[in-house]
Order: sequence, then C-alpha cells, then structure tokens
Amino acid sequence: MTKSVQLFFALSALFIISACGEGEQGDAAASGENQEQKGEITIGYFPNLDHAAGIVGKEKGYFEEEITDYNVEFKHFPNGNDFIADLDTGSIQLGYVGPGPAINYFLSGGDVVVIGAAANGATLIVSREDSGILTLEDFDGGSFCTPGNGCTHNVQLEIMLQDIGLQSNRLGGTVEHQSRIDPANMVVMFEQGQIDAAAAPEPWGTLLVEEYNANVVAEWNEVFLGEELASVVVVTTNEFLANHPDVVEQALRAHKRAVDFTQENTEDTLNTVNDLIFDLTQSRLPEHVLEKAWERMVITTETHGEALQAWADASYELKFMDSEPNLDGFVDTSILDGILAE
Repeated sequence: MTKSVQLFFALSALFIISACGEGEQGDAAASGENQEQKGEITIGYFPNLDHAAGIVGKEKGYFEEEITDYNVEFKHFPNGNDFIADLDTGSIQLGYVGPGPAINYFLSGGDVVVIGAAANGATLIVSREDSGILTLEDFDGGSFCTPGNGCTHNVQLEIMLQDIGLQSNRLGGTVEHQSRIDPANMVVMFEQGQIDAAAAPEPWGTLLVEEYNANVVAEWNEVFLGEELASVVVVTTNEFLANHPDVVEQALRAHKRAVDFTQENTEDTLNTVNDLIFDLTQSRLPEHVLEKAWERMVITTETHGEALQAWADASYELKFMDSEPNLDGFVDTSILDGILAE
C-alpha cells in the first residue's frame, strides 16, 4: 500500500468520524445525571489546524471552567454546510466555522452572527509537481480542486484568476474546477495525476508541499485577502445571543484564553491538535508539516469586518451569489471587544 493510500484512509476516517459526530457523544451519555440538573450547551468545531483555538479550549477545559451553569458538549464537523445545518436546528448553540458558509447562510435570511474571530490565513494555492503550473497564468487549460463550490478557498483562487483574465469552466472559461473534494482526497488525486492544482486549507496544502513535492503557486499571504480574511470565525444565533448573553460572554472568555495559549505555546498547541486527530483516526500528521503549516496562519481574536465584506463582494462578482451582498448586522463583536479591553 503506497504512502498516499495509507494517508488517505487515515484522513478519510477523520472526515467520516466528523460527519457522524462521534467521540463527544459518549461524554454526554456518561454525564446524564448532571444534565438532568443543568441545561446543555453544544459547541461546534472542525478538527483542522486553524481551529486550534476551539480545540485547545475544548482539550484544556477552558469552556467547562468558564461556562458554569451549563453542561458543555462538543461536536466536530467535516464541512461548513453541516455545521450551519446544526446551528439552524439548534443542535449546536455556537462554535467555529469558516466565513463562507456563515455569510451564505446570513444572506439567505438565516439567523447567524459573528461574535469573534479565531484565525486568519490558512489558504495555500499549490500545484502537482509535474503539472507545469508554477504561476497563476499557467492555470490556463489546467484543473484545480477545492473543498466546496463557492467555499472560502474557491472564491480566493477564482478572483485571483479572474484578475489576470482567466475563468473556471463554471463561467465558460478554460480552467476546470472540481469541487467538494475533501483534503484527504486531494492527496490521492495529486499522486495519481487526476488534478493539477488545489486551493487547499491548512495543514493539507503544506502536507502536499512537504510530503508530495507540490509547488507553491501562491503563499497564504499572497492569496486574495490572505492576511486579513478570517479563515475561522466564532458564531452563534441572534436568538441565543439575546436570550443568553452571559453564556456567550463566558464562551468568549474561554475563547480568549485559548487564543492566548496558542500564541504563547506553539509546541503544546500542535501536540494538542495532533493528539485530537490521532484520537479520531489513529494516525498523526507529520510534526514538520504542522510546524510549517502553523507559519501560514495567524491565530487571533481580531475580526476584520471589511475583509468579510470584500470576500462577499468577490463571491458576487464570480456569480456564486445572485444579488449584491449586504453584511450589515452580520458582525457583532461588542462582547469580545469588552473582554479584550479589560
């Protein structure tokens, strides 16, 4: 069995387990007696490196320590659409998600509000070693993949291509786009020559570079809005925020503690993330891959609202949206701002 196939099965297990939401569910059953006495808050997150603040907050117990009047449960997700579906039904009350799914849900009339940020950056444009693609101009006649159609990474790459006169085949252009490709699948597709390039979230982009000799076409800070666009935002619903502002404040205090920890303890943070991935897949990502990927993102509480609007405008320009986006009311960081000002 080749290295890529072994890694594919290990990482695919991560996405399957995430989709099933296993792991945390057993904790809920074990604490049934306490749940009869307290309400329950469920926090969503992804088992990805740029969700390090959420993972650290969970693994270090910060959320349980800060949210005193509720039992705190966690649920991990394979993609933003599933996260938003659970937020919509009330299966989760708040959590960590990419800005794209949250923006699309908001613009469709959904109840979601950004109450903070967790990471910036974490998008890498890479190409297969022998693809012949070394620059954006080389994409003409080539192919690329992304985790989702119109996802954050998809919009970032396509707007860069459009700026140099190239378009995806979705718009009648010469660049083939394959969407809904899980990062684990990208590894196999690269090695088997099934795709030329990818707009990849971290650490999967760095994994392709370090383990499979992929070319870096655009570094994370060269990508559209790379240094300012939040790759992960903290969200809840306006209804939950209005009814439970105290819980939201407590969760954001835990979030700030987690961000502070990640900024001051890189080695411990990377081990914590890798331990979680191992718990889900029985496989660890190479340490040097995590270390390199960590350099391609910024864990932060700072939310750049103007960058979120600029991304939405680009999505509309690329015809992923039917009407011009207005994000008024989408961001409310007043509680977090108060905590940071203390």
